[in-house]
Amino acid sequence: MTTITTAVDTRPRLAPWVPWSILGLSLAAGSGITATAGSFNLLGGTALGVVLYMVAITAVSWVREGERWARDRLASALVVSAFALVMVPLVSLVWMVVSEGMKRFGPQFLYTNMVGVYGESELGGAYHAIVGTLLITGLASLISIPIGIFTAIYLVEYGGGRIARYVTFLVDVMTGIPSIVAGLFAFSLFFTVAGPGYKSGLIGAVALAVLMTPVVVRSVEEMLKLVPNELREAAYALGVPKWLTIVKVVLRTAVAGITTGVMIAIARVIGETAPLLITVGIVANTNFNVFDGRMATLPVFVFRQYAQGGQAASERAWAGALTLILIVMLLNLVARLISRWFAPRGMAH
Repeated sequence: MTTITTAVDTRPRLAPWVPWSILGLSLAAGSGITATAGSFNLLGGTALGVVLYMVAITAVSWVREGERWARDRLASALVVSAFALVMVPLVSLVWMVVSEGMKRFGPQFLYTNMVGVYGESELGGAYHAIVGTLLITGLASLISIPIGIFTAIYLVEYGGGRIARYVTFLVDVMTGIPSIVAGLFAFSLFFTVAGPGYKSGLIGAVALAVLMTPVVVRSVEEMLKLVPNELREAAYALGVPKWLTIVKVVLRTAVAGITTGVMIAIARVIGETAPLLITVGIVANTNFNVFDGRMATLPVFVFRQYAQGGQAASERAWAGALTLILIVMLLNLVARLISRWFAPRGMAH
């Protein structure tokens, strides 16, 4: 018989405090070097410190633990550094929006519109823009989500021929359509059908639906493909019709991923400015009728206030941006609760 032996690395490992000590010394050295060079700044000193840490931890680990652990620590340092690099703009963006938006954000801002507000007035809010954003985005969701889900079901469960390939190609093309083109399409469509005098939030909803639909199709399609075929075959073996298998088995299994994809699509369009600026414009009053008259939306409200200039208008713009972020966060929370409620037991996480 042949005896297989494996080599076990018996070298001692670094103590848990050693990497942290090396990191602290590297950051201090990076800050000192940039300060000595006469161009000290926190970002530059931190970046140089991270580079010094990678070199130092790799060298120390190589001597103490060996080549294998040294490579592992270098890879770990690169992954953590990449994560921190991604978090820098995200945290900076959130901090800037919250700090600037809280100067004007409050009940008065949320429950008043811009009727009779001029110049540097301390009055005025985004109530009309919030209403318009919710109504237009909601109508766009009612248009695009059913179409996107049914299209994805066809591609995964029924398609496979030439038509399915054509649909997939068109969906991929639509995914890259600029938002301004979607706005021009919706504006031209209603200009031709209803005439130049027709203005409503419906035009903006159609423009947003054009942008939402391909995102919904692609995300739902990928989620449906992840459902194991064994679940479908088990349902067919029990005599369950195909449409009922899709409803009760496939969609229920993929409901968490579908909800996430739908929320990504909504977040994709709720902040669009160009198509709404073309289709619905901006008004100072509150309009609850999405089928008649111009409507204000938060993206266009933020754009107009920032373009107007002045301290009061700038504060309203930042407060509008904060409101938009909070709406997206609230919608994500509601979507997670819905997916947790409808997902099969044991798959809610």
